[in-house]
Amino acid sequence: MEKNENIEMITGDPKKAINKLSLPIIASMFLIFANNIIDSIWVAGLGAEPLAALGYITPLFMIMVGFGNGLGAGGNSLISRYIGAEDKHSANNAAIHNLILSVVVSIIITIIFIAFLKPLLISMGAASVIDYAMEYGLIIFAWTFGLLMPPIVGGAFRAEGDIKRATVPIALAAIINMILDPIFIYTFNMGIAGAAWATALGPFISLLLMFYWIFVKKDTYLSYNRKDFHNDLNMYKDILVVGIPASLEQLVLSVLTIFVNYMLTIVSGPVAVAVYTAGWRIVNIGMLPAIGVGTAAISVAGVAFGSRKYENLRVTARYAVKVALIASIIVCIILYVFSNQIAFIFSYSENSADLAPRIASFLQIMCLFILYVPFGASAGNVFQGVGKGTISFFLTTFREFILVLIFAYILGFTFNMGETGIYYGMLLGGGIGSLICYACIELYINKLIRSRDNAV
Repeated sequence: MEKNENIEMITGDPKKAINKLSLPIIASMFLIFANNIIDSIWVAGLGAEPLAALGYITPLFMIMVGFGNGLGAGGNSLISRYIGAEDKHSANNAAIHNLILSVVVSIIITIIFIAFLKPLLISMGAASVIDYAMEYGLIIFAWTFGLLMPPIVGGAFRAEGDIKRATVPIALAAIINMILDPIFIYTFNMGIAGAAWATALGPFISLLLMFYWIFVKKDTYLSYNRKDFHNDLNMYKDILVVGIPASLEQLVLSVLTIFVNYMLTIVSGPVAVAVYTAGWRIVNIGMLPAIGVGTAAISVAGVAFGSRKYENLRVTARYAVKVALIASIIVCIILYVFSNQIAFIFSYSENSADLAPRIASFLQIMCLFILYVPFGASAGNVFQGVGKGTISFFLTTFREFILVLIFAYILGFTFNMGETGIYYGMLLGGGIGSLICYACIELYINKLIRSRDNAV
């Protein structure tokens, strides 16, 4: 199998590979999450109701994004394993299958969301802001293709170690959105619809850039030529074995957000949802080190598994946790100390001035959630890298849905702690679940090493 600098890197020292892959991923994800924050900031200027509407749309939007990330993870895992096994032909074929699958999924998701958007929003408790939510949501979901495809194509780029092409288009999309937000919302007086158009156009432009590299310039390591394609249903299956569970993980997180929004609506009303929407986006930025390192671990783990270098798999899991945890501690401290200053960015208008103190209180509590993420994220992504997407899904469901939701309900309602109790419950459930997840990946890797050694 011919190699280039990227392939040499991805098949070499796991620590060096994680370092090189994770930093650009974190940078591009930072721009994405910063873009979400900026969306919230500009929409907050329209008042609490449009911001709350954005909060109700966010879980559905993340479901769509989750399908993109999930299929990207599935393609990344399969391609990485073929590269680790030094099977270039199968890697090319897998990349093409991944692209075809993404087109089909885009069409299906567009039809479903547009057809059922209004009843979904009403069932989520968005009746009081339904006009704002529909105005934003219909535009977003009409552009599903452009929003779904970039993370899928980017997954193939990450598999071949071409982190530049995996991250630059995504970063470009975020920057375009940031620029267009104030222009569309206020200069063109489009309101919340302007935020939706800005969100949709950025990723579409980035997708065109990716297609230029693949189909026009044709200088990627993986080949997308027709002669490299041989229809293989097993490849679709292998992608989906990781991709569907990974997508469902985001669905679980989105459903959790829906439940949290609903519980907050009961105890404190739409304003609490607005606070959670704004504050959680800040917390999401704090999770970036863990998420970025974990995403890098998919490729590194896939190559290690494909080459049967299971010791490298252990190094990948442990090093990912170590690096992410150090960064997460630093971020947690920053968010706690500067919570008031950070919250102030959401109170620049008279319509949203009263949100800042509540957002600051939220950040001082929920910044602790960041400390648990390295353990759960690293474990889940390594499972995805070795093709065990179902295990990752069940662990995520157990951690982020069952435990978080149970403890949030118990503290918020059973112990009558209200809004604050919901947040403490989320912390407790997330912490316990993340540690259990990491214990599972350690046990799995030990089993692989023992099985290989016994076979020899």
